Amino acid sequence: MSALQPHRKRYWLTPPAEDPAELVQQIRTVCEVYEATPALAAGGAHVASTDEMTGIQALERLHPSQPMLPGQVERQEFEYCRHGTVSLIANLDVATGQVMTPSLGPTRTEADFAAHIAQTIQTDPNAVWIFITDQLNTHQSETLVRLVAERCDIQDDLGIKGKSGHLATMRTRAAFLSDPSHRIRFVYTPKHSSWLNQIEIWFSILVRRLLSRLSCVSVAQLQAHILAFIAYYNRTSNGAFHWTYKGPPSRS
Repeated sequence: MSALQPHRKRYWLTPPAEDPAELVQQIRTVCEVYEATPALAAGGAHVASTDEMTGIQALERLHPSQPMLPGQVERQEFEYCRHGTVSLIANLDVATGQVMTPSLGPTRTEADFAAHIAQTIQTDPNAVWIFITDQLNTHQSETLVRLVAERCDIQDDLGIKGKSGHLATMRTRAAFLSDPSHRIRFVYTPKHSSWLNQIEIWFSILVRRLLSRLSCVSVAQLQAHILAFIAYYNRTSNGAFHWTYKGPPSRS
């Protein structure tokens, strides 16, 4: 009984897959893109792991922290004053490990995400772009479909949202956006599989190294700190994450 730890807990969410075969294929597709990234980058293509970090609070600590001493950890005052929140949309360049074209603002709407993708593409407008992201509705939107169609010079009738064509449903929009024949496309991680998206690794670094100890008197100061940290990280990082997972093993 001594091995039991009733005072501890952790979150767990692994719901049964609606289609296990489809889940396996989605995981393998993401891993195959990661594996192919060096060759894609050598050919001028970009693979970007993309997601949002929302509700980042500008917290002003009301009293200074007590610095760590030998045998004593840093002590942080728990009282604080809130000065608003900001949402961060960021890309991790899978080939280099650099954080690209971060977007900071009060919201993360369909328009915000499409604008972020547009500014990212604009850094190399004629290149191949592959965005790895989750299945949030703003990542499968009408605005995004129209953006990709415009930038890829796709002349197809896109249809009408909720009624017909590529725009009919979220599933048809996702199929259009993930079409491998498009120069700009999206690869979607399965639901509840954020661990497959490399930008989530970087978000955890941002929290541990900056946000958990930060004290800010305004949203503007918070934004400045985040941008400064991104610049510092890009200067000092050791390059791309070493991704070794290739997906679930085949079952005979």
